[in-house]
Amino acid sequence: MSNNNIVKPTVASSTVTRDLRDLDKTTGNLYESIVIMSKRANQISNNIKEELTQKLSEFASSNDNLEEVFENREQIEISKHYERLPKPSLVAVQEFLEDKVYFRNPSKDQAI
Repeated sequence: MSNNNIVKPTVASSTVTRDLRDLDKTTGNLYESIVIMSKRANQISNNIKEELTQKLSEFASSNDNLEEVFENREQIEISKHYERLPKPSLVAVQEFLEDKVYFRNPSKDQAI
């Protein structure tokens, strides 16, 4: 199985120190920004989980034996690929800082 069609993310795969002043520029409130990023991270995590479950379900069989589980290289490669992906929280922060996240605050919309 080739992974040529998989897009490699441009997000750092480890923790990056951020300036808090950059996080509240869009919303004007640091805590609101954090909530937005956490909700986006949950969306990303759920999407990755669904995608991985779908790919691994192709390998499920009703009569698995122990040898087949350990010898399935394609399944192992798929799992390793998903383990190497950056954490959803890092992707969400990067998307937020690049203004790629759509959000709205219903309480602020009502006040207008």
